[in-house]
Amino acid sequence: MTDYAKMYAKIGRIMGTLTPLRADCGRLCDHSCCKGDENTGMRLFPGEESTLPVRELDNGVRLVVCGGSCNREDRPLACRIFPFFPTVDSRGRVYIEEDARGKRVCPMIGNSDKIIYDKRFFRALRRVGKILAKDPACLEFMTEATQEIDTYRALLGE
Repeated sequence: MTDYAKMYAKIGRIMGTLTPLRADCGRLCDHSCCKGDENTGMRLFPGEESTLPVRELDNGVRLVVCGGSCNREDRPLACRIFPFFPTVDSRGRVYIEEDARGKRVCPMIGNSDKIIYDKRFFRALRRVGKILAKDPACLEFMTEATQEIDTYRALLGE
């Protein structure tokens, strides 16, 4: 059985304060990904706990809801890695991709050729993805999210 507290503590240490950019990417969009309401938010990964308000949807999905500000150290993993996601292929290999589900809120999605990213963020996120993929519940979550991202991409004609 996975010790989720220990796993997410390790993931937190790996990600540290890294973000996709070396600067605050929220300045590009006035922190649009942090502006939600009681019906929108970021999904928690399996076994992930939060000190922020959590809303459970009818389908069992647990969302952290945010009014626009939080202690950055308390952000859930989905917030720390947005707008990217560790996707998995049919062989279980981990890749880091733009999360097409966030296209309407994040100007970085679709503009990667114009942006200079912090490579340390992607190396750390790939390491995190490999750790997550070792846990059956997290692997299932990542697989489902990968399928959802692929569906979004197809709907967007990408």
